[in-house]
Amino acid sequence: MGYKVAVVGATGNVGREMLQILAERDFPTDDVVALASSRSIGREVSYGEDDILQVQDLAEYDFSNTDIALFSPGSKVSAEHAPRAAKAGCIVIDNTSQFRMDPDVPLVVPEVNPEDLDWHTKRNIIANPNCSTIQMVVALKPLHDLAKIKRVVVSTYQSTSGAGKAAMDELFNQTRGIFVNDTKQNEEFTKQIAFNVIPHIDVFMDDGTTKEEWKMSVETRKILDKDIAVHATCVRVPVFVGHGEALNIEFLKPVDENDVREALRDAPGVVVVDHRANEGYVTPVECAGEDAVYVSRIRRDTTVKNGISLWVVSDNLRKGAALNTVQIAEMLVRKKLVNAA
Repeated sequence: MGYKVAVVGATGNVGREMLQILAERDFPTDDVVALASSRSIGREVSYGEDDILQVQDLAEYDFSNTDIALFSPGSKVSAEHAPRAAKAGCIVIDNTSQFRMDPDVPLVVPEVNPEDLDWHTKRNIIANPNCSTIQMVVALKPLHDLAKIKRVVVSTYQSTSGAGKAAMDELFNQTRGIFVNDTKQNEEFTKQIAFNVIPHIDVFMDDGTTKEEWKMSVETRKILDKDIAVHATCVRVPVFVGHGEALNIEFLKPVDENDVREALRDAPGVVVVDHRANEGYVTPVECAGEDAVYVSRIRRDTTVKNGISLWVVSDNLRKGAALNTVQIAEMLVRKKLVNAA
């Protein structure tokens, strides 16, 4: 038995990745529909290696005969169309920030809190967390089970693909322009991104935190444990794909470094590459196109009681967005929470 699946925002970075991953993982579909704004009607997008889909108009689409809709069109579009799809009986898995902190919408990472899918029927919408939150909580979950986490201080190194295709183009054009003495204006970023880092993602809040940093804090507490304190500094770096994170974790009780390493090795979705030698760690370049969350540089943090430090990288377009969305759909099928229309 197959399902009818709609991908909303099918022409964007994440939408295209969703289509690719659905095909790669042989998700049980009878029909796949690519949806986007009226500007994209008739455009063609790839589904797997051989199939081509023609983009249809989201505004005119009837969701009543669709089982699952994977949304990644931007928050304003999701705010308008996700509830419409949900009311038509379609289960919505939304990759935008629109519904993440809605108390009636589960915020899910399948390796961390799959049980929260059981109450998705409150609004028929499931939220996909922020890309940086996803890879962090996948790494934190086995450690929180090992010894309760008190506090996390995280610095992120986030690639330009997290800001969309135009942001990636700006990095490429600025880099090329510097070499040929052709200065390009900043359009997608507040400052030059080529050969630079920018400690500013999303808008500033009243307390000086950016909204991206706020998201990491509140989302971690909703997904993992409401008592974990998270302090984040989010930085955009001149990388195309792959987010890096430096985590400093403080536990409530002493933990053994070897136990930490073993817990991570046994955790679903985590790959430990931790050799104290040249090239004995994973960087964003190596994780691009991969599904796992990679953990390296595991060591004690002697500046705090019960402290451990880690380096975590993952493909932000895959596990940080599209893959996690598809894994949620797979979990719905596995738990028999979705019925074919």
